[in-house]
Amino acid sequence: MICFTRFCRPFAAICLVGSVGLCVPIGSQAEEVGDGSFAVRGNLRVGVAKVDITPENPVGIKVTGHPRVVTGVRDPIRAGVMVLDDGETRAAIVTLDVIGAWEEMVRKLRVEIERVAGVPGPNVLVAASHNHSAPGWSDQPDWADELVRKLTDAAAAAAEDLVPVSVGYAEDEIRFGINRREVIDGRAVVRLNPAGPNDPRVKVLRFDDGRSLTPRAVLMHAVCHPCFFTWGDKGSQPYPNGYPLMTADFPGEAQSFVERSYSDSTQVLFLQGCAGDIRPNLPGYPYRCADEADIQWAGRDLGGAVVRALSHNVIREELAKRASYYPIRVASETITLPGKAQPIDAELMAMKIGPYLLLSMPGEPMVEYGFKLEAAIADRAIPIILGYANGNIGYIATEEAYGVGGYEPTRSRLEPEAERLILATLGRLADRVVGDVFESFSKHPGDLKRRESEEKARLEGTAPPRIVRPERPVP
Repeated sequence: MICFTRFCRPFAAICLVGSVGLCVPIGSQAEEVGDGSFAVRGNLRVGVAKVDITPENPVGIKVTGHPRVVTGVRDPIRAGVMVLDDGETRAAIVTLDVIGAWEEMVRKLRVEIERVAGVPGPNVLVAASHNHSAPGWSDQPDWADELVRKLTDAAAAAAEDLVPVSVGYAEDEIRFGINRREVIDGRAVVRLNPAGPNDPRVKVLRFDDGRSLTPRAVLMHAVCHPCFFTWGDKGSQPYPNGYPLMTADFPGEAQSFVERSYSDSTQVLFLQGCAGDIRPNLPGYPYRCADEADIQWAGRDLGGAVVRALSHNVIREELAKRASYYPIRVASETITLPGKAQPIDAELMAMKIGPYLLLSMPGEPMVEYGFKLEAAIADRAIPIILGYANGNIGYIATEEAYGVGGYEPTRSRLEPEAERLILATLGRLADRVVGDVFESFSKHPGDLKRRESEEKARLEGTAPPRIVRPERPVP
């Protein structure tokens, strides 16, 4: 059963006079702002559709993440598709309440979304919440096929209902995440560490048609493992063997909270950040399984932060800061990284929507990756750093973490020097989509032809993985 928002109502300019109207600049133009409505003029159109992807017969399914057999469903597993069009370029963002963006799933979704929505396959970003209480792709082949069919229908619905929007951005904070690594006597151990690096920020993009204070769509970004409902400490009550129901964990709870806050008249999509070493703060041995009180705490903490950010973002002073032009630019590259057993291919992506820059990695980056990428780009764009997107290569530990060991670098399939290659490649991709720095200004026909050929190969999916090697250290 597909549930999506119909973006088919014609947009009308808002002309208000008298004391109910106020003229304020939005972008480079003066726009009429009414009481609860505002004019939207610009080049960006957006459509969104969400779908319930819960298996039809969930009883007896073994969920992935922390595997356990479930006896039913607490709340639905959902997915969403956002289609964006700036008049020249079309892109899409797919979000799912599952453990990871499996490579086979990404390939199939790109083919189908290009077919039904007119989005070039390489311009489709597929991101998972990293939920530890949902079905697995290879474990449930019938469910996997149904997932692709439902998301194909959702993409078609979103593409049919594009409307003009403006985009607002705001931040808030959550309180339930905590670092799970601590270095003791020179070695990293699993331990809840309030002094460890953490990113409690919630980043929120709202897409408005201006007809009311209810956003047409919301993208929310947070940093924490969705593993509230896992076994952890097997002695913890009331679920010593793990929560027995399928659930979307705190990202699903928060999405529902925000949607209910707007009378289910908006669609909310969740993007996971660099959560490789960030988990829920549930003390135990070393931590415990959550119960209903815990998940309500987390869902309302994140949901409340999002609602606060959304509400503040449409006051007059904030509306005045919005851009009026939102070009979409996408760049991606598959590189070959050094692996412990063998080289590993990884797709990295940059997607720019006006001033907002999404940078994605196909696995579980430790939280420091987000800080490092933001520091490199924050004066040029508003960065939103994603893990668990366009593939699933496992843990992406920092080079420094290998020196003290611990769970993440031990489980990682990568060699330590992979960090430098990932950061350098994402930096180059950011340069390409931000467009304010260039390696060359050359307009020579040969250079122009080469750049056109490179972009054509990316869009056609024929560009081979690029083998990159770390720079030699300076003596």
